Amino acid sequence: MATSSRPGGGWAAVPLGIVIALIGLVLAGGGAWLALLGGSLYYLIAGIALIVSGVLLILRRAAGAWLYVAIFVATLLWAFWEVGLDAWGLVPRLVGPFVLLLLVVLVLPTFGAARWRSAFASIAVLVVLGVGLGVVAGRSSDAAPGALPPVALAMADPSPLQAGADWPAYGGTFAARRYSPLAQITPDNVAQLQRAWIFHTGDMPRTAAAAKQYGAETTPLKIGNTLYLCSARNIMIAVDAASGRQRWRYDPQVPDAWIPYTAACRGVAYYAVPNAPGNQLCAARVIEGTLDGRLIAVDAPSGRPCPDFGTNGQVDAKIGLGPMAPGMFSISSSPTIVRGVVVTGAEILDGQRRDAPSGVIQGFDAVTGQKRWAWDMMHPDWQGDPPAGQTYERGTPNMWTTASGDEQLGLVYLPMGNSAVDYWSSSRRPVENEFATSLVALDVTTGRPRWRFQAVHRDVWDYDFGAQATLVDFPTAGGAVPALILPSKQGDLFVLDRRTGRPLVPVVERPVPQGGVEPQQRSRTQPFSTYHTLRRPDLTERQMWGMSPIDQMICRIQFRRAAYRGYFTPPETDRRYIEYPGYNGGTDWGGIAVDPRRGIIVANYNDMPNYNRLVPRAEANRRGWAPRGEERGGSMGGGAEGAGDPQWGAPYAISVNAGWRMPLTGLLCKEPPYGGIRAIDMRTGRTMWDRPLGTARENGPFGIPSGLPLTIGTPNNGGSVVTAGGLIFVAAATDNLIRAIDLRTGRVLWSDALPAGGQATPMVYEANGREYLVIMAGGHHFMETPIGDALVAYALPRGT
Repeated sequence: MATSSRPGGGWAAVPLGIVIALIGLVLAGGGAWLALLGGSLYYLIAGIALIVSGVLLILRRAAGAWLYVAIFVATLLWAFWEVGLDAWGLVPRLVGPFVLLLLVVLVLPTFGAARWRSAFASIAVLVVLGVGLGVVAGRSSDAAPGALPPVALAMADPSPLQAGADWPAYGGTFAARRYSPLAQITPDNVAQLQRAWIFHTGDMPRTAAAAKQYGAETTPLKIGNTLYLCSARNIMIAVDAASGRQRWRYDPQVPDAWIPYTAACRGVAYYAVPNAPGNQLCAARVIEGTLDGRLIAVDAPSGRPCPDFGTNGQVDAKIGLGPMAPGMFSISSSPTIVRGVVVTGAEILDGQRRDAPSGVIQGFDAVTGQKRWAWDMMHPDWQGDPPAGQTYERGTPNMWTTASGDEQLGLVYLPMGNSAVDYWSSSRRPVENEFATSLVALDVTTGRPRWRFQAVHRDVWDYDFGAQATLVDFPTAGGAVPALILPSKQGDLFVLDRRTGRPLVPVVERPVPQGGVEPQQRSRTQPFSTYHTLRRPDLTERQMWGMSPIDQMICRIQFRRAAYRGYFTPPETDRRYIEYPGYNGGTDWGGIAVDPRRGIIVANYNDMPNYNRLVPRAEANRRGWAPRGEERGGSMGGGAEGAGDPQWGAPYAISVNAGWRMPLTGLLCKEPPYGGIRAIDMRTGRTMWDRPLGTARENGPFGIPSGLPLTIGTPNNGGSVVTAGGLIFVAAATDNLIRAIDLRTGRVLWSDALPAGGQATPMVYEANGREYLVIMAGGHHFMETPIGDALVAYALPRGT
C-alpha cells in the first residue's frame, strides 16, 4: 500500500495534474473575487482543493487522484443543493468536472498496488453519477398539460375579411387572431406533412454589408388562388397558391442605404374597392409600405401600379417629416385598412438622436392615396400635412409594428413605442410621456384618439409594444364583451374592453426599484397584469450559466458586479445594470395566436436579460459612436440594436449586451431555456402547458453548431398559427425548424428543417381542396440564423 502514497508510478498523472492545477488557479482567483462580491464560496474552496490535487498528481502521488474524486463528490452534492434536478443548471457544474473525473479514473490504476481499490472506487463513482444523471435526463421541465376547455365559444370576427380558405390579412384578419378554421391536417395525420413546393424571391443581399442586415419576415396573404408577399427589400410578388409558380412581381427599387437595422417587410395589405367593376384596373389592389417610406399600390391580378393611387401608384409618407438620413424612417410592417383608410406608422431608427423624425401616425385613402389625416400627438389640431414651413414634431413615440382594427367600431389599435432615445427620459415632454409604450385606440374617420392604455410609465427599458393587440369576445359573468388581448415585451398579457380601454381583469400598480441616473424621473409604481404574465421570477446568481465552471463563475462575477434590484432596475452609468426581461423578452412582433372556439391563447416568448450601461457622451464620442448619416464618424457602434447607439441629444449613449453573452464562449450568461411556447386558458388566464421552444442543433460555444437535438429553448422571433384541427404551427427559434405542436399537450408531432432561418409567422389556407402551411425561410441577422429567400409550402400527400 505504501507505493500508492510515494513517487514511483503514475507518470501519466503529471500532465493531468498540470491541467487540474491551472484550472484550480483560475477558480481560486475568480472565486476569491466572487466571494468578496458576496457570491458563492464554492469556486474559491474548489479552486484551492484543485490546486492541491494537481500538485499531488504532478508529484505522482495517488492521493492527488483520490482528492479529486472527493472534490467531485462534493461538487456533485453542491450542484444538487444549488439547482436540484434542473438538467441545464447541472451542465456547467458537472459536465466539465465529470470529464476530468474520467481522466482521473484512467490514471488511478497506474499507481501500482492501488489498482483494484481504485478500479472499484471509480466504478462506484460512475454508477452513482449515472444514476443521478439518469434521473435528471428523465425529468421533464414542462408543465403538465391540461385538458382542452370545452368548445363553447362563438366569436364573431369584427374584420370584414375572414380567414378560412383564404388568409386575407397579416394576422389572418385585422383582428390578428392568427387562427385558421381549417381542419384537414390533424394530430393524427400531421406526421405525413411534406413539402408541396418552394418559391425563391430572388431578393438576396448584393453586398457583404447588406448581408449583415437581412431578415426577411414576411407573412403572405392568400386571396382566391393567389398568394401576395413582399421580399426583404419590398419586391411585391404574386404566386399561384397551389403550385408556387410566379404570376407577377413589382420592384419599387428600394436602395440599400434605406435599410434600417434590418431589411424586412413583414407583409402587405389587400383592399377590394367597393362597387368597382371586377375587370377594372385596381378594383382589387395590394398595398405595401417600403423601407424608404413610400406606400405602393398595385393591381392584384397583374401587379401593375394603380394610376388612381397617389402618383402612378405611389405616395410619399415622408412629406412633412423634414430632413432625415436614409434609414431613419422606414415602413417595415403591414398597413392596416379599416373603413377604406390605410393606417401606417413607421420604424424610426432607435437610439440615434433625440430629434429623430416624428412618430406621426398617418391615414391614407385606400383608393386615391390622399392623406385623410395625420395624428401628431404634439399637434392634435393638425389634420393633414403640417402648416407651411413646419414639420411634424420630431422625436415623438412611433408605431413600428402592425395595428389591428375593428371595422364595426371604426377603431385602429396602435401599439406605440417610445420617444426617440430609449434609455434617457429627462428631455421628454408631458404628452410624450402620456402616449409612450401605450396602446392607443384611434378613430379611423378623424384620426383622433378615443382612449389609451399605458403599460410602462416613463419607459427607459425599450419596452415598446411590438405585437398587435388581438381582438376577441372575452367571456365575463355578464356575458361576452368585445375585448382585446394585449401582449407586452415584459411578458404581461392585458385584457381590455376594446370600446373603452377599461381593463376587464384588474391591472394593479406595484412599487418598483428607484434611483439610477434620473431618480426624479422614475415612477414609483408600474402596471402589473393580474390576468397572466409570461415573465419569470427575478434572476439570482444561481441561474448564471456556462459550459464549464470557469465561464459560469465569470457570469456570476458579472452578476454580482452589476446593478440589479429585480424587474424595472433603473439604468446606471458607473457600472453595468441588468434588464430582465430584456428588450427582446416577452412577446415581440410575432404576437399571440387565439383559438376562438376553444378559448385558448398560444404565446411563444423570449426569456433573456440584457446587460446594459449608459455610456457618458465624452466616452461615446471617443469610440466614434455617431448617428446614421453623420459624416464624422461612426456607424452607430455596429452590432445589434442598442450595441453602441449614440443617443445624440442626451448626456449618454447606450451599450446593450443583448441576451447577456459570455465573454469567452459567446453563449448566454443566463441558464436555458431562453424561449418557450405556452398555452393559456382564455377564460381564467391559467397556464395549460408551457414548453421550451427550440433545440440546440444550430447553437453551440464559439458559434459552432452543436448538432444536438436537445430541446434547450432558444431565442425566437416570429409568431405561431393555430388551426381548428388542433395544431399549432411555429418556427421562430434559431434551430431553423418549423414544427407542428399538439394544441392539447404541447408536444411536437412533426418538424422539418427549413433552408434558412424561420423568423417569420406562418399562414394556413386552402387551395384546390388541400390545406397548405406556408412560411418564409428568410433568416435573420440579429438571431444569427442563415439568410435566404425561400417561401416553403407544406401539404398532406394527395389523396390522404
